Amino acid sequence: MPLAGIRVVEFTHMVMGPTCGLVLADLGAEVIKVEPIEGDRTRHLLGAGAGFFPMFNRNKKSISLDLRSPAGAEAARKLCASADIVVENFRPGVMARYGLDYASLSQRNRGLIYVSCKGFLPGPYEQRTALDEVVQMMGGLAYMTGRPGDPLRAGSSVNDIMGGMFGAIGAMGALQERAVTGQGQEVQSALFENNVFLVGQHMLQYAVTGQAAAPMPERISAWALYDVFTVKDEGQIFLAAVSDAQWITFCDAFGFDDLKHSPHLKTNNDRVRARPELLPDLRTRLKGYEVDELARVFEKNGLPFAPIVRPEALFDDPHLRATGGLANIRLTDGERAGQQAKVTLFPITMDGARLDVRLQPPIMGEHTTELLRHVGYPDESIHKLREQGVIH
Repeated sequence: MPLAGIRVVEFTHMVMGPTCGLVLADLGAEVIKVEPIEGDRTRHLLGAGAGFFPMFNRNKKSISLDLRSPAGAEAARKLCASADIVVENFRPGVMARYGLDYASLSQRNRGLIYVSCKGFLPGPYEQRTALDEVVQMMGGLAYMTGRPGDPLRAGSSVNDIMGGMFGAIGAMGALQERAVTGQGQEVQSALFENNVFLVGQHMLQYAVTGQAAAPMPERISAWALYDVFTVKDEGQIFLAAVSDAQWITFCDAFGFDDLKHSPHLKTNNDRVRARPELLPDLRTRLKGYEVDELARVFEKNGLPFAPIVRPEALFDDPHLRATGGLANIRLTDGERAGQQAKVTLFPITMDGARLDVRLQPPIMGEHTTELLRHVGYPDESIHKLREQGVIH
């Protein structure tokens, strides 16, 4: 594993920080999740948060500490002294309160790489409370996703997940630099700046053209055939032809010789200009086809297409099942604790293989004793800390 032998201590909650730890864990690092004495809050979230803990905390160990007690904070500091990387995503100032900020920890561990996953990088906004939805609204993404006058957040925790990934990228860059200098450093990533990176293409569109980007549902498409079609039995499918060659292939596949030879539709830009009339015509022509029928024709001819799929249907996706894109994990909390479920793996291969689940999502405090022994606590001290309610 690329990061085998690297120890990470993770003080995180929700999605952004755990994603940073997940990337490092999947790449082979030993990642120690420090949970509060009552357990990570995402273990018991309902609704849209119900899958957070099992999704973002595989391949990690769990130690449960009461950081508010001097003994618990000292145990955390000892863990950090043994670490290569510390990851945290708490509000500014929280970690310093426990002597767990970079300035404090680096005095005992010169090579420490400290990753702070925040709402905002240092500046006028840094004390604000940020959420994925907050930065999507203030960073232009919700405006671009929704229809005019109806801003809409993206359908996943895109900034939390990508912000955590950028934190992990920064950590790996810092590891490489440390190999040369022997010196650690602090790395910061942030939700707002991540969101601005996501909408940078729209900012540059304005810079290049002088025209403000319209929300995606109302944008001027760069291609004429590039849309969702509702077809037979109300099935839905996305269809596209993004070059002149693909347009000809599309017309040939369906026998649309009149469209193929129309002088008003000869080039891509001609078709874009004709889109207000062309799209309704195409919708009428394709209305009688079933989704599967259109998919077969488009796949046979190498044209882009995508049936509209709900997330739960992906458990049975033939490509994911055939390629090992889903792995079994043990659910740790709630009514289904102990049962098996499928989880999506990190979306890369290395040496032809997917990065698999090595450790199940941990039960709260599952590795507390093992980890405290590792940093020098004798069993009698561990027993005493447990009696005092400092550890779980």
